[in-house]
Amino acid sequence: MQESSPAQDEDQDALVDALAQTAFVLTSALNRIAADNDLSITQLRLLGTLRGRSPQMKRLANHLGLEKSTLSGLIDRAERRGVVQRHPSESDKRVVEVTLTPDGESAARRIENDVRLAVEPIIRRLDAADRDALRLLLERMLGPATL
Repeated sequence: MQESSPAQDEDQDALVDALAQTAFVLTSALNRIAADNDLSITQLRLLGTLRGRSPQMKRLANHLGLEKSTLSGLIDRAERRGVVQRHPSESDKRVVEVTLTPDGESAARRIENDVRLAVEPIIRRLDAADRDALRLLLERMLGPATL
Protein backbone atom coordinates (compact mmCIF):
# COMPACT_ATOMS: atom_id res chain seq x y z
CA MET A 1 0.00 0.00 0.00
CA GLN A 2 1.30 3.41 -0.96
CA GLU A 3 1.91 5.90 1.82
CA SER A 4 0.28 9.28 1.62
CA SER A 5 2.18 12.52 1.73
CA PRO A 6 1.70 15.14 4.46
CA ALA A 7 -0.06 17.36 1.90
CA GLN A 8 -2.47 14.52 1.01
CA ASP A 9 -3.11 13.92 4.71
CA GLU A 10 -3.88 17.63 5.19
CA ASP A 11 -6.23 17.59 2.19
CA GLN A 12 -7.97 14.50 3.56
CA ASP A 13 -8.27 16.08 7.00
CA ALA A 14 -9.69 19.26 5.47
CA LEU A 15 -12.25 17.25 3.48
CA VAL A 16 -13.29 15.24 6.52
CA ASP A 17 -13.64 18.47 8.52
CA ALA A 18 -15.69 20.12 5.77
CA LEU A 19 -17.99 17.09 5.56
CA ALA A 20 -18.40 17.02 9.36
CA GLN A 21 -19.17 20.76 9.47
CA THR A 22 -21.74 20.27 6.68
CA ALA A 23 -23.31 17.40 8.61
CA PHE A 24 -23.51 19.56 11.76
CA VAL A 25 -25.23 22.41 9.90
CA LEU A 26 -27.69 20.06 8.17
CA THR A 27 -28.39 18.09 11.35
CA SER A 28 -29.13 21.30 13.22
CA ALA A 29 -31.57 22.39 10.50
CA LEU A 30 -33.24 18.97 10.38
CA ASN A 31 -33.58 18.85 14.17
CA ARG A 32 -35.22 22.29 14.15
CA ILE A 33 -37.58 21.29 11.33
CA ALA A 34 -38.48 18.05 13.12
CA ALA A 35 -39.20 19.94 16.35
CA ASP A 36 -41.26 22.56 14.49
CA ASN A 37 -43.40 19.71 13.12
CA ASP A 38 -43.60 17.84 16.45
CA LEU A 39 -41.57 14.95 15.02
CA SER A 40 -38.48 13.07 16.08
CA ILE A 41 -35.58 13.09 13.65
CA THR A 42 -36.35 9.43 12.89
CA GLN A 43 -39.98 10.28 12.10
CA LEU A 44 -38.74 13.06 9.84
CA ARG A 45 -36.47 10.57 8.05
CA LEU A 46 -39.40 8.16 7.70
CA LEU A 47 -41.60 10.76 6.01
CA GLY A 48 -38.77 11.83 3.72
CA THR A 49 -37.97 8.25 2.81
CA LEU A 50 -41.56 7.34 1.97
CA ARG A 51 -42.08 10.21 -0.50
CA GLY A 52 -43.10 8.50 -3.73
CA ARG A 53 -42.26 5.03 -2.40
CA SER A 54 -44.05 2.05 -0.84
CA PRO A 55 -41.17 -0.03 0.51
CA GLN A 56 -41.47 -3.36 2.24
CA MET A 57 -41.06 -3.16 6.01
CA LYS A 58 -37.82 -5.17 5.88
CA ARG A 59 -36.25 -2.90 3.26
CA LEU A 60 -37.42 0.20 5.12
CA ALA A 61 -35.84 -1.09 8.35
CA ASN A 62 -32.56 -1.73 6.54
CA HIS A 63 -32.62 1.67 4.87
CA LEU A 64 -33.26 3.49 8.15
CA GLY A 65 -30.81 1.28 10.07
CA LEU A 66 -33.48 0.14 12.51
CA GLU A 67 -34.35 -3.21 14.04
CA LYS A 68 -37.66 -4.64 12.84
CA SER A 69 -39.29 -4.16 16.26
CA THR A 70 -38.12 -0.54 16.45
CA LEU A 71 -39.50 0.14 12.97
CA SER A 72 -42.81 -1.49 13.93
CA GLY A 73 -43.16 0.90 16.88
CA LEU A 74 -42.23 3.86 14.67
CA ILE A 75 -44.85 2.83 12.09
CA ASP A 76 -47.46 2.25 14.84
CA ARG A 77 -46.98 5.81 16.10
CA ALA A 78 -47.04 7.23 12.56
CA GLU A 79 -50.24 5.32 11.80
CA ARG A 80 -51.88 6.75 14.94
CA ARG A 81 -50.93 10.22 13.68
CA GLY A 82 -52.55 9.35 10.35
CA VAL A 83 -49.44 9.93 8.22
CA VAL A 84 -48.65 6.36 7.10
CA GLN A 85 -50.51 3.16 6.42
CA ARG A 86 -49.46 -0.46 6.12
CA HIS A 87 -50.89 -2.68 3.42
CA PRO A 88 -50.14 -6.07 1.89
CA SER A 89 -47.93 -6.04 -1.19
CA GLU A 90 -49.80 -6.54 -4.43
CA SER A 91 -47.15 -9.00 -5.62
CA ASP A 92 -46.93 -11.02 -2.37
CA LYS A 93 -49.75 -10.74 0.17
CA ARG A 94 -47.43 -12.05 2.93
CA VAL A 95 -45.25 -8.94 2.58
CA VAL A 96 -46.25 -5.67 4.25
CA GLU A 97 -45.51 -2.34 2.58
CA VAL A 98 -45.70 1.16 4.05
CA THR A 99 -47.14 4.18 2.25
CA LEU A 100 -47.79 7.80 3.13
CA THR A 101 -51.43 8.76 3.59
CA PRO A 102 -52.69 12.00 2.01
CA ASP A 103 -51.95 13.75 5.34
CA GLY A 104 -48.49 12.18 5.33
CA GLU A 105 -47.86 13.35 1.77
CA SER A 106 -48.91 16.85 2.75
CA ALA A 107 -46.58 16.79 5.78
CA ALA A 108 -43.73 15.42 3.67
CA ARG A 109 -44.17 18.20 1.07
CA ARG A 110 -44.23 20.83 3.82
CA ILE A 111 -41.09 19.38 5.41
CA GLU A 112 -39.36 19.13 2.03
CA ASN A 113 -40.06 22.82 1.51
CA ASP A 114 -38.76 23.64 5.02
CA VAL A 115 -35.55 21.70 4.27
CA ARG A 116 -35.15 23.51 0.95
CA LEU A 117 -35.55 26.88 2.68
CA ALA A 118 -32.99 25.90 5.34
CA VAL A 119 -30.42 24.68 2.81
CA GLU A 120 -30.85 27.37 0.15
CA PRO A 121 -28.73 30.02 1.90
CA ILE A 122 -25.82 27.57 1.97
CA ILE A 123 -26.06 26.31 -1.59
CA ARG A 124 -26.84 29.77 -2.98
CA ARG A 125 -23.15 30.54 -2.37
CA LEU A 126 -22.36 28.22 -5.28
CA ASP A 127 -23.05 28.95 -8.92
CA ALA A 128 -25.20 26.53 -10.93
CA ALA A 129 -22.23 24.59 -12.32
CA ASP A 130 -20.74 24.11 -8.84
CA ARG A 131 -24.12 22.99 -7.45
CA ASP A 132 -24.43 20.41 -10.24
CA ALA A 133 -20.87 19.23 -9.67
CA LEU A 134 -21.44 18.95 -5.91
CA ARG A 135 -24.65 16.98 -6.42
CA LEU A 136 -22.92 14.55 -8.78
CA LEU A 137 -19.98 14.12 -6.41
CA LEU A 138 -22.26 13.52 -3.42
CA GLU A 139 -24.34 10.98 -5.39
CA ARG A 140 -21.15 9.18 -6.41
CA MET A 141 -19.77 9.29 -2.88
CA LEU A 142 -23.00 8.06 -1.24
CA GLY A 143 -23.85 5.47 -3.86
CA PRO A 144 -27.30 4.38 -4.98
CA ALA A 145 -30.28 4.52 -2.65
CA THR A 146 -31.06 1.21 -0.98
CA LEU A 147 -34.81 1.35 -1.52
